[in-house]
Amino acid sequence: MCGIAGILDWRHAPDPAEVRAMTQRLHHRGPDASGIHHEGPIALGHARLSIIDLEGGVQPMANAERHLWLTFNGEIFNHVELRRSLQARGHRFATRSDTEVILHAYVEYGDACVEHLNGQFAFALWDARRQRLLLARDRVGIRPLFFTQLGGPMGGRFAFASEVKALFALPEVPRRLDVQALGEIFTTWAPLSPHAVFAGVQSLGPGECMAVDAQGSRTWRYWDWSFPAQGAESAEPYAHADEAAEALRELLIDCVRLQLRADVPVGAYLSGGLDSSVITTLIHHHTSTPLRTFSLTFDDAEFDESAEQRLLVGHLRCEHSTLHCTRADIAAAFPLAVFHAESPILRTAPAPLMLLAGHVRDSGYKVVLTGEGADEVFGGYDLFKEARVRRFMARQPQSAWRGALLDRLYPYLQHSPAAGRALAQRFFADGAEHLGRPGFGHLPRWTTTQRTWQFFSPAVRTELGDWNALQAIASQVPPEFAHWQALQQDQYIEAHTLMSGYLLCSQGDRMAMAHSIEGRFPFLDHRLIAFANRLPPRYKLMGLTEKWLLKRAMRGLLPETLRTRTKQPYRAPDSQSFFEQGKPVDYAAELMSPGAIADAGYFDPAAVSKLFAKCQAGRAIGFADNMAFVGVLSTMLLHQQFFAPPSPTPQAREARLAAFP
Repeated sequence: MCGIAGILDWRHAPDPAEVRAMTQRLHHRGPDASGIHHEGPIALGHARLSIIDLEGGVQPMANAERHLWLTFNGEIFNHVELRRSLQARGHRFATRSDTEVILHAYVEYGDACVEHLNGQFAFALWDARRQRLLLARDRVGIRPLFFTQLGGPMGGRFAFASEVKALFALPEVPRRLDVQALGEIFTTWAPLSPHAVFAGVQSLGPGECMAVDAQGSRTWRYWDWSFPAQGAESAEPYAHADEAAEALRELLIDCVRLQLRADVPVGAYLSGGLDSSVITTLIHHHTSTPLRTFSLTFDDAEFDESAEQRLLVGHLRCEHSTLHCTRADIAAAFPLAVFHAESPILRTAPAPLMLLAGHVRDSGYKVVLTGEGADEVFGGYDLFKEARVRRFMARQPQSAWRGALLDRLYPYLQHSPAAGRALAQRFFADGAEHLGRPGFGHLPRWTTTQRTWQFFSPAVRTELGDWNALQAIASQVPPEFAHWQALQQDQYIEAHTLMSGYLLCSQGDRMAMAHSIEGRFPFLDHRLIAFANRLPPRYKLMGLTEKWLLKRAMRGLLPETLRTRTKQPYRAPDSQSFFEQGKPVDYAAELMSPGAIADAGYFDPAAVSKLFAKCQAGRAIGFADNMAFVGVLSTMLLHQQFFAPPSPTPQAREARLAAFP
């Protein structure tokens, strides 16, 4: 994996020193090499993490005629097959790199080259003959790409980068939070595309391309999640479930094999849940790659899955190591996690993953496969079960089955929303009037999260006005959305909000790349997504059994206790991580003090003080209090790291310095 950056300026030739400064801020993404290419109105930069063709894959890379130049972040997993196809069409290659395959694919297919790529990528390709820059991002948004237009849409400067901190190397890029994005994060956990966290900066969306030339820019989507319309014959592509399970297993094996391609050792994360167990088991049984696995463990039994990890390690007899993460470890790592996330975050979960990436790097690995994406593709989240229960309750409010349904949810939570029957009835009935609208299934999550808005300052709440998540989402779904079944609608929204905006970004790419680790996601191979999207919804969520077909496909390969285990999402201790025996860590006390809160202007000092005291006393209640605490603290850290002048207090100075390795 790598970092890319560049400037397109039609008025004055870009100064290569500017792009070099941008690239230097991406060193953590590509510590192995760096390069600059500049000619006429374009300057391209690249920071390289060498994975494939260690000697020949130097970037920016040109074609033989040197009129095409490419800076590329990511991997093209089908580069071997695509190279053969292109060679059969007369193309001649100078390297073994997947980077060169993109250049030849562009020559052959033009902008449609992206449709031939199986991978995770963000790239910028300069076509000197057409005087045109093409930007592209992978189908599901695994790799980030940000851009800003400086000096107006016509005749100004256009800049792009893998991370916003690289754009901040340009003095004219404004440094301030986008309040609209802040409100979206404190509702849907991430900015809604194309918003970015910072004012004046936008994100290229998953599955999108953008062309920029002297006349302006044009953006289009080349791929999106799609499902058969209700009643379509294609919704039943297999005669019976066992046939579908066998087809799924064979496709998964191919996805795993493809993503093991590398010229460096490849490891795997093993969480103890079904998804990572599937990936590691398929590596063990169906490839020749030595299985090296890595896990996180916690002190708190509510978050720890070490027993399940040990069970699979013993079953597979793989080389394995664990990183034990304490609350103090989370507190110490959190400022750096926020710095790399470049976003307010509502949970501490990214910080342990960043620490685990460091452990992977220290173990001599650059690449890990993970189970991320299985829940979105195969209906694994509690949210999908909640939505099914809520739709049932909305249509049959007097049914005697309601209580039994509620009792089957959240077995892993100490403070389950279904624990108190009267509270549960209200929780699941909330928003029933929105039945049938896009986002109905997500409304409880968004409503719970949006309670954090009570901590915003009056000025922020005024600027946010009457913004509504349901309306915002409804404006972004495609026309065919209305013809999909309910679970499929929920999957689409989950993939375009939490998954792409938070899980693959703040908790995925950014935490791994903080230590120059490339994460790979076999469950997000677009062929597997297309396969799963053609399945009947009952093959994903059978009653309230999640990922039903995936579990069926793994019969005989996994220990039964793991194969049939109920989904337990990855979580970590939240507000309690920042207090030790009632004493807050110094930087949290400083940044959440009334003076600091008032100076920043995002939050109400009195409300935050009450929240801080509540969490310090150990009285934080459920998700809402913990999300509010972590969200406020991470926003204040972000403000301090990117906007505020150095604080005169030693505690704040230490917190600021901790974020800049």
